[in-house]
Amino acid sequence: MSEKFNALIINQSDENFTREIQKIDKNFLKHGDVLVKVDYSSLNFKDALILKNGARLVKEFPHIPGVDFSGKVVESGNSKFKDGDEIICTGMRVGENFYGGYSQFAKVNGDFILKKPESISTRQAMVLGTAGFTALQCAFTTKQTREILLLGEKVNDVIVTGASGGVGSIAVMVLNKLGCNVTAVSGKESNYEYLKSLGANNIIKTSELDNEARPLDKGLYDGAVDTVGGNILSKVLSHIKPSGIVAACGNASSIKLNTTVMPFIIRGVKLWGIDSVNASIKRREFIWGEAAKLIDFDKLEKSIKEISLGELINVYPNMLSGKTSGRYIINVNK
Repeated sequence: MSEKFNALIINQSDENFTREIQKIDKNFLKHGDVLVKVDYSSLNFKDALILKNGARLVKEFPHIPGVDFSGKVVESGNSKFKDGDEIICTGMRVGENFYGGYSQFAKVNGDFILKKPESISTRQAMVLGTAGFTALQCAFTTKQTREILLLGEKVNDVIVTGASGGVGSIAVMVLNKLGCNVTAVSGKESNYEYLKSLGANNIIKTSELDNEARPLDKGLYDGAVDTVGGNILSKVLSHIKPSGIVAACGNASSIKLNTTVMPFIIRGVKLWGIDSVNASIKRREFIWGEAAKLIDFDKLEKSIKEISLGELINVYPNMLSGKTSGRYIINVNK
C-alpha cells in the first residue's frame, strides 16, 4: 500500500499548536503490527482536550489523535488477526501515546484490539465507542456487581448524573434494560424527552444536586452512575442506600470530591472507579458481546451526529464548552 490517505495531524512547535488534515502514507504510521482500514472513529471529551492542546497526554509530535476506531484489517503481523477481520479499538492509550483513529488507516498493536462481535456493525461500535463501553461497565458495576458478585439485594432505584452526555445517556438506556427505575440528572431541558425515550423514569435538574452535601442524607437510590464528579458526586453519595455501589467515571464538573467517611462506614456504600483505558481484553470481549442485547441503536440514532474529519476541527470546542449532547461519530472516509 503506497497511496496517500487523509489523517488529522496535531503538532506543537514552542507555543504554536496546530491541527490540520494532511495527506500521509503508510510509512508515517510508526506503531503496532496490525494495519486497519478505518471505517469510523468518535469524539470523546478526552479527544476534545487533546485536540485543543494535547492535554499533556501526548508526549511526541506530530501525532494522530482519536482514542477509538473500528474498521477492517488489511495487513497483519499478529497471529490473532488476519486480513478481513473487523476490529474494535478503544483505550489502551491509543490516540495518546500511540497514533489513533482520526485517519483513514491506522496501525495498532494487536494486543490492543479485539474482533468485533457479529451482532453489531463497525458503525454501531463507534456509536458506542469508549463512551458506550464505559457506560456498560458502569451499569454492570452498579447492578450486577452488587446482585451477583457480592450476593446483595436487588438493585431497583438508580441515579445517573450527566445524563445528557455520551456515557450518561447510554447508561440510562442500559440500566433501564436491566430493569432499574432510573433517575436521570441533566442540565439540558431540551433533552428531557429524549432521556425519557431512553428509559429515564424521573429527571431532575443538575442544579438541584450542585450544592454542598450533608454527610448523610435520605437514602433514595440503590446505586448510581456518576459521570461528572465534584459536588454532584458528593451529593449522590449522601443519598445512596445501604450497600449501594456508585460507579464513578468522569470529572466534567470537578476532579475534587468533598465528602466524609459516613456513607462508607455507616451505610457500606462503595465508590467504584471505572477505568476504560486499561480494561483487560477478556473484560472487553464480554462487554462488547453483551452490547447488542442492551442497546437499542435505533433510539440512540436520534442523538448521533455523523461528521467528517474536517468538521471535527470545528466541533470539538463545543464539547469543551458544554454545548454538545449525545454522540459524535467520525466517518473518516466522508
